[in-house]
Amino acid sequence: MISQQTVTVPANSRTADRRKLLLLKDKCLTAQLPHCWSGGMAYSGQRHAGVGSSSRPANGFKGAANSVEFLGREMLGMRLRDAKPDTDDEREMWSSSDVTDSSSNEAGHVIATTVHGRNGLPKQSVTYIAEHVVGTGSFGVVYQAKCRETGEIVAIKKVLQDKRYKNRELQIMHMLDHPNIIGLKHYFFSTTERDELYLNLVLEFVPETVNRIARQYNRMNQRMPLIYVKLYTYQICRALAYIHNCIGICHRDIKPQNVLVNPHTHQLKICDFGSAKVLVRGEPNISYICSRYYRAPELIFGATEYTTAIDLWSTGCVMAELLLGQALFPGESGVDQLVEIIKVLGTPTREEIKCMNPNYTEFKFPQIKAHPWHKVFQRRLPPEAVDLVSRFLQYSPNLRCTALEACMHPFFDELRDPNTRLPNGRPLPPLFNFRSQELKGVPPEVIDRLVPEHSRRQSLFMALRT
Repeated sequence: MISQQTVTVPANSRTADRRKLLLLKDKCLTAQLPHCWSGGMAYSGQRHAGVGSSSRPANGFKGAANSVEFLGREMLGMRLRDAKPDTDDEREMWSSSDVTDSSSNEAGHVIATTVHGRNGLPKQSVTYIAEHVVGTGSFGVVYQAKCRETGEIVAIKKVLQDKRYKNRELQIMHMLDHPNIIGLKHYFFSTTERDELYLNLVLEFVPETVNRIARQYNRMNQRMPLIYVKLYTYQICRALAYIHNCIGICHRDIKPQNVLVNPHTHQLKICDFGSAKVLVRGEPNISYICSRYYRAPELIFGATEYTTAIDLWSTGCVMAELLLGQALFPGESGVDQLVEIIKVLGTPTREEIKCMNPNYTEFKFPQIKAHPWHKVFQRRLPPEAVDLVSRFLQYSPNLRCTALEACMHPFFDELRDPNTRLPNGRPLPPLFNFRSQELKGVPPEVIDRLVPEHSRRQSLFMALRT
């Protein structure tokens, strides 16, 4: 059962719109929108009253009969469902591999394992000393560890493994090689006294997350400098362009907690591919995916044939959050999420609903006007920033800009300026070191827009055009 919750509405909205929002929430509750999966690591989040909202709460839910009359009888038949990610079509059988008898991740615990040698060399023994936990969640635990032989600091993600199936995250991590994606060093299996099998992914260690950095600015009552918003958003887009176009993978859980940052260089790396999947046209996928606040509306509507555009919606939510200092679409359930989205974007048209999920095109929503973006942000922002957010946050998935298109957006022109530096005077991290795989099939004029001239002179990009 979904409990009734307070709805906040824009302070400057008309009385009719305020009433419509309350009716919308009331009837979405009767329509049984599913709760959003909160998923991922256990980091504390910030709840707020909603964008452009008044701190004065609305007066609950009244007049259910009037709501039914207002919205039409067909709404009573609306049922949005999500399938939980536990079906066999989301898994593959796996074969046995080396197993280490090591079940603890407590500080000081020693883990001895073997890794396959490179270039045909024999296996090598490696010992890790667990230092402390850096993240937990429904998936398992991530802890920082130190390699005794080399002194290298790594992150080890430990997840319970079903012995009957391969681990999709491991398979996907083997496919990835990009400067803006966390690197897999190697992996091993471990067992417990209860004969539970765990997969341990040994990953490169990156000390910070975008989530923690954003919270630090909030605690100081400051907004994140725009140069960092540009750097982080650009690198997310570049990583997504790689996994979408080169590998065919959808991440399905882009959020600030899954975006790691080196606080000294500000190089960014996307992590946690536990929800990622290769999307195949015509093959259904689970809609019960992606963390709250960052779920694309088609997922809330229960779509199963979605595209990589869901990652771009999530990216827009992350970018808006960095600009605002708080989540753009906070919500504890699918109902909350949908209401918050409609408060900003307005009521979706029938065509937009059809693009998200054609099963609900006859559903009659109350008509809410879109909230102007300049009022959403309530601060002076470059028009390019507002434009890019609006291109990400489109109801119709096919109208959202792609990751590669986003990389070319004028909002990032400052990053292409050879004179741009970090606030501390240090140079920007590598941003334009595109590999041939990333640019395969990309028209020359697009490459010219992607890669500034000063970077082309320092690389072999011109060879790609001959």
